[in-house]
Amino acid sequence: MSEETEQNNTSENNEEKKLNKVTPLGGLYENWFLDYASYVILDRAVPHINDGLKPVQRRILHSLKEMDDGRFNKAANVIGNTMKYHPHGDASIGDAMVQIGQKDLLIDCQGNWGDPVTGDSAAAPRYIEARLSKFALDVVFNPDTTEWQASYDGRNREPITLPVKFPLLLAQGAEGIAVGLATKILPHNFVELIDASILVLKGERPNLLPDFSTGGMADASAYNEGQRGGRIRVRAKIVERDKKTLVITEIPFTTTTGSLIDSVIAANDKGKIKIKKIEDNTAQDVEIVVHLAPGISPDVTIDALYAFTSCEVSISPNTCVIQDDRPRFMSVNDMLTESTHKTRELLKQELEIKLKELMEKIFFSSLLKIFIQEGMYKHPDYESSSDFDNVVAVLNRLFEPFFPQFYREILPEDYKKLIDKPMSSITRFDVKKTDEQIKNLEQEIKQVKHHLKHLTDYTIAWFEKLKEKYGKGRERKTELRTFDRVEAAQVALNNAKLYVNREDGFVGTGLKKDEFVCDCSDIDDIIVFRADGKFSVTKVQDKVFVGKDILHVAVFKKNDERTVYNMIYKDGQSGVSYIKRFSVTGVTRDKEYDLTKGSKGSKVLYFTANPNGEAEVVNVQLKPHSKLKKLQFDEDFASLAIKGRNSIGNMVTKYPVKKVVLKSKGVSTLAGRKIWYDDILKRLNADGRGKYLGEFDGEDRILNVLSTGLYELSNFDLNNHFDDKLLLIEKYDADKVFAAVHYDGKSKNYMIKRFTFDNTVLGKQTSIISEESGSKLIILSGAAQPMVKVEQLKGKTQIPEVVELNLADLIDVKGMKAMGNRLSVHQIKSVELIAEHDDESDVPDPAPDSVEETEIIITSESKKQKDIEPETKPDIQDEEVKPKQAEPPPTVKKIDLEITNPDDIDMDDKGQLGLF
Repeated sequence: MSEETEQNNTSENNEEKKLNKVTPLGGLYENWFLDYASYVILDRAVPHINDGLKPVQRRILHSLKEMDDGRFNKAANVIGNTMKYHPHGDASIGDAMVQIGQKDLLIDCQGNWGDPVTGDSAAAPRYIEARLSKFALDVVFNPDTTEWQASYDGRNREPITLPVKFPLLLAQGAEGIAVGLATKILPHNFVELIDASILVLKGERPNLLPDFSTGGMADASAYNEGQRGGRIRVRAKIVERDKKTLVITEIPFTTTTGSLIDSVIAANDKGKIKIKKIEDNTAQDVEIVVHLAPGISPDVTIDALYAFTSCEVSISPNTCVIQDDRPRFMSVNDMLTESTHKTRELLKQELEIKLKELMEKIFFSSLLKIFIQEGMYKHPDYESSSDFDNVVAVLNRLFEPFFPQFYREILPEDYKKLIDKPMSSITRFDVKKTDEQIKNLEQEIKQVKHHLKHLTDYTIAWFEKLKEKYGKGRERKTELRTFDRVEAAQVALNNAKLYVNREDGFVGTGLKKDEFVCDCSDIDDIIVFRADGKFSVTKVQDKVFVGKDILHVAVFKKNDERTVYNMIYKDGQSGVSYIKRFSVTGVTRDKEYDLTKGSKGSKVLYFTANPNGEAEVVNVQLKPHSKLKKLQFDEDFASLAIKGRNSIGNMVTKYPVKKVVLKSKGVSTLAGRKIWYDDILKRLNADGRGKYLGEFDGEDRILNVLSTGLYELSNFDLNNHFDDKLLLIEKYDADKVFAAVHYDGKSKNYMIKRFTFDNTVLGKQTSIISEESGSKLIILSGAAQPMVKVEQLKGKTQIPEVVELNLADLIDVKGMKAMGNRLSVHQIKSVELIAEHDDESDVPDPAPDSVEETEIIITSESKKQKDIEPETKPDIQDEEVKPKQAEPPPTVKKIDLEITNPDDIDMDDKGQLGLF
């Protein structure tokens, strides 16, 4: 067989083996899927910890830097240039570029770039323009510290990561879905990130909380440093314009005005809330106006908006980043620490590069100086050298005595630079100027070495300079607060009607031919009591069987301790009748509970449900019996203690009961409801959180005073909302006297008044100060003896004086609308409340030089001089001279006060002056 034939046979056998080889499909799928997952995670969806950018974002910024000439470039051109580096289509590049531009940090935008608040999309890339911002140019780029790699097609090179000297990822946030994992990093405040980075450099651990460009309010108590399992609740800012109108001024992050309005309309259609109409007046600022239906509470509607619409959203962060070519889950505080140390390392690299450049400049300047000063360029051996190797050998010999002056060895390339110097520059060489340049370079080197030695301080100064340069206008937009949880069942509108068929045992909203019970919501629970002494709680449904012989059915309120049930029942086994009072606070839905001893044949003889703990008197009538002399007697439920539902109760009688009838209705046996105000949540509660306001019952009211000088009375409903400008909140007492110091915008004077608050209509806001522009409330105190410190300027020379005054001594109680009297005839710099006493014995003696001890002698051309006797002092309200009772009379200090404008002084017809 020939050699050629053997080769052919071998080739055929190899082909046959390839055809017969079987590759399992599972193995192919496993390898291909793993490759695909790795690609999506590393090269598409998850940002890198070093620069906080995804690959497409990094390529866009690199392309913008490549095209940067200080002018705007069309977005379409940027997208086209980026496609040199990005293996995907132009659509993904365009979308990513718009997202970067909308964050208003790295790109200066021109044209319609859309609006993330309204959800409006950007114009086509050919119509919009972009360029790098000054911030991006300062902190994102440095080719000397950038690591490079070949682009996907090998024609270009692109950065592996950009040398970003700022926690960019935490400032912008990021979101991406990869294969098998996802990332969701929330944005944080620019200034707070810089401050936190400085804390890291000082050795402290930061505590970052998110900040959103859309504003709103956020409860970050469960943020968990942005890690998996954490959660943050974000709410819209809703303002009550009046009792019929609500205005949404800020929306939650991840929503748009359009999506929020759609959620409100959907909740209205489902009957969860009831509104008349909703308007979107959003322009530069968000303004969504919600008009309420007649009779609908604005406070309950606000809670319902949070419960049933996108006015409140819950965001679950998941901080996943690429580090060392693999995904890593870490907290935002650890991410900031890593970024800060990376910034410090980049600054160190820049200083080392600068140091090397400076030393190279000194090196070559010294080389050139010696070359010219020593006349080496005229040396015969140098001039006669025919090739470069001979030149190097000659120059090495000539420079040998000067080698110790140089920080490194002189290389042939250095000699090449000397040779290339034109003769004109050599003949014009200025030694003095060169020495001066070298001296300046040495100073720069000294400074750079100092920075390297104190690198942490240098990095802190760098961050502070960054904050000073770019921090203005980047203050926190999202208000951090703690929210209470809105119970949907408590704020849902009654959009259904509940009916009952007592005999057959059915309840529901669909039994329209049966007995009407009450209005309810379709998310309510209902409680049902039966004649056999059993009860259960179930969800509102169209029709549900709960057991025959229904005694009572109502909407169930969880943890309701004020609704008390009064009951008399007969035990089926012994025949003994028992009486009990109980409440039902928490139960398991659709579980049956027994209120009797559990014996077969037990029966309820009497039952009432009392929403405020009322206790009635009943008459128990017994069946005739030979041993009974008295066949009826009264039972007063008020004599019984309220116990748990499992209690047996007290024995009424062991004889058979004929019937039990109501003799007289009772009154509540419960104390007034104790109410507290939680200043953190800005809500009322009955759980003992915050400031105790007192016990409330019936028509009791709450007094709310705002820092603007407005007040209103409200009920003690726990659903009430309170303004952020709340100055005072307490139980309303119509007889309590308050003292107020206010500034009148018309007369430009500080005024003092004492008054009681009028009993106005609930919810009506009334002003206690002048409504003139510039008027403001300075001090409000409900203490019996409020002490203030007044800083004033006296006389023409404006001599400063500080006096302490008791406001209760300055004026009597007048009407709430009264303006009061001037606090002082002198110019007042400040008024400060320093003490509040509820007893006159607690008030300290007046300080020297206070009004009580000063005699005023007036000199004026327009008013005759009059003296105030030392035994008397003016009363500011009645402006009458009252004799002093205290003995001995106080020491009088006389001062001359020249009145330049007599119209500013208030006097009565007796010439008495009202100073304070």
